[in-house]
Amino acid sequence: MRGVDAGGIDRLALAVLVQYRMATTEQLHLLLAPGVRIEQTRRRLARLREEGLADRITLPRAGRLRIWFPTAYGAQIAGEWPELRGRRPSRTVSDRTAVRLRAGHALTVTEVALAFVQDARRRSDVCQPLDWIPEVHHALGGGEAVIPDALLYYRKGSNGRGVMLRAFVEVDRATMGPERLGAKLTAYARLHQYVPTPAPGTRRRQIGMEPLQEEWRRHYPLFPRLLFVLDGTGPTGVDNRIRALHTAASQLTPDALPGVPVLAAALTDILRGGPCAPIWRPVQNPDQRVGWSH
Repeated sequence: MRGVDAGGIDRLALAVLVQYRMATTEQLHLLLAPGVRIEQTRRRLARLREEGLADRITLPRAGRLRIWFPTAYGAQIAGEWPELRGRRPSRTVSDRTAVRLRAGHALTVTEVALAFVQDARRRSDVCQPLDWIPEVHHALGGGEAVIPDALLYYRKGSNGRGVMLRAFVEVDRATMGPERLGAKLTAYARLHQYVPTPAPGTRRRQIGMEPLQEEWRRHYPLFPRLLFVLDGTGPTGVDNRIRALHTAASQLTPDALPGVPVLAAALTDILRGGPCAPIWRPVQNPDQRVGWSH
């Protein structure tokens, strides 16, 4: 029954492409099947391409890097699967020009996901490829929303009794000023406090006698911690951006993000030592170094 198992990996490969938007051949190989030769992953991707489920572009730089993405047909097929139900596929997920223009940021986000998945494997924790969900929409009312680069699910321990951790991940490649990065923290504070207004004419008996509560509580038992991954700049630039986050945090009211860890780390440190190493700097006290799951 080897074909059944191979089909399962094909299904996972397409699901990852749809959920992640895009990935390189090497990234997909390390996410899906690091224990086999990369030629097998290349053949699997070629088969998805032959079936019209995935496509690729080749960037002229970086050794003609191949970037894989789902076709509209592939996104439609995978969107009907239970593991992807409720996900919002990008409107440009299968547009070759959009893939090329978004490749820098999207591939960096995928690289961060790979770091968490690989670290979990080394530590016997649980973080599967589909436990990294990019661009989850969180409404703030009035047409505004907070959309993190990714939502991370990570279980410490693999015996079923481990602690489930959740994190909103923001990947900053120094394409915006430090102040705009700090403004993201303010947006998350708004999300923490946002209580949706009942529709006009809704009676109390229709919405129940329980008091209205923050929107995020419908989705998470605890507000996810905030992880800022900093790339595209040297140590001085990283310090400047963490200072901007520190300033933004100091301007929040005490009840804005109570008890929510807000941490920042350089991508180079994450790739060097793994995301669970004590490389994260709390924005409230940036002189400290802690693990993200502390």
